[in-house]
Amino acid sequence: MAPKKAKRRAGGGEGSSNVFSMFEQSQIQEYKEAFTIIDQNRDGIISKDDLRDVLASMGQLNVKNEELEAMVKEASGPINFTVFLTMFGEKLKGADPEDVIVAAFKVLDPEGTGTIKKEFLEELLTTQCDRFSAEEMKNLWAAFPPDVAGNVDYKNICYVITHGEEKEE
Repeated sequence: MAPKKAKRRAGGGEGSSNVFSMFEQSQIQEYKEAFTIIDQNRDGIISKDDLRDVLASMGQLNVKNEELEAMVKEASGPINFTVFLTMFGEKLKGADPEDVIVAAFKVLDPEGTGTIKKEFLEELLTTQCDRFSAEEMKNLWAAFPPDVAGNVDYKNICYVITHGEEKEE
């Protein structure tokens, strides 16, 4: 089975009262820090003005009012921390569609071979963003062993991520 980076506790349900059970405590803390950064006026609610201010602080100065309204309207009401966390929980449920994941891998495969060199993929996964540990890499290679030339079939990885089992050849 492919390694999973985001561990979720069992019992994560649909309601907002269960939203905290969907995440590890460390993840909740990270979301709380992000919420605090976005909530520029510190009133406990993310508003259009908060979004405009935080985007401006990141260099996006000409965000249209309609775009900000669309962002705020993704929530069913005022965006307090529980609503914010619920929105992330809903976005993170399940994986992206297979074609989206394959497209991401294709960026790393300019020749369109359907494979990536094991060393290259391992370097990316252990040095960038949410880094894989040595044990996670070991699990990845056990689940998706490279061929004799050291190539990894990323389309198979994408299939397993989205369907949960290996494709029949």
